[in-house]
Amino acid sequence: MQELVFATNNAHKIEEIRRIVDGRFRILSLNDIGCHEDIPETSSTLEGNARQKARFVKEHYGFDCFADDTGLMVDALGGAPGVYSARYAGPGHDSKANMALLLKNLEGISARSARFVTEICLILDGKEHIFEGRVDGEILTSAQGEAGFGYDPVFRPYESDRSFALMSPDEKNAISHRGRATAKLLAFLLNP
Repeated sequence: MQELVFATNNAHKIEEIRRIVDGRFRILSLNDIGCHEDIPETSSTLEGNARQKARFVKEHYGFDCFADDTGLMVDALGGAPGVYSARYAGPGHDSKANMALLLKNLEGISARSARFVTEICLILDGKEHIFEGRVDGEILTSAQGEAGFGYDPVFRPYESDRSFALMSPDEKNAISHRGRATAKLLAFLLNP
C-alpha cells in the first residue's frame, strides 16, 4: 500500500483524513516519521503555508507528502481570521479562545456570512500539486454541538441546518472544506 506523509501532528486532522481516504493509502503523521520540529508557517496565504510545510517534509525527511492549511474567512471582519485562524486569540492554538474572540468581534452584527477554505499541497515524484476545498456558510451567535474541532461549533454550512459540531464525521466530511480538498487529492492519486 502506498504511503503518504500528512505534514501535521493534529490528531483531529489525521483522523479526518484517514477516514476520508478509507484505507486506500497509508497516511503517516509527522510523529510517525520522527518529525517533531515546529514547521514554519510564515506565508500570508493558505496555499503558501501548505507549500511551505510540504516542502519542509520533503527536503528534511525525503517523503512524498501533502500538507494543508485551512482558514475561516468572515466577510464582516474583512476576511479575518483567515490565515491566522488557528492563532486568532494568540499563539496557543486554543480553539475555545479563538471561538470566544470571534463571537465577541461579531457581537451586534447580523450579516455573518463566512467560508472555510482548505488548500492542500501534494509533493509527489518531485512535482507540486494544489487542491482547494471550500464551503460557504455563516457564523452562529453561539456554539452548537461538541463534535469536531476548531470553529466547528460556531460554523453552519449553508447546505445544512446544523453546525459542523452537530454532524457525524461522515456527514461533515461529505460537505466540508477539507473533505472537498481531500476528495480532489484522492481523485488525482487514484487517476494521475
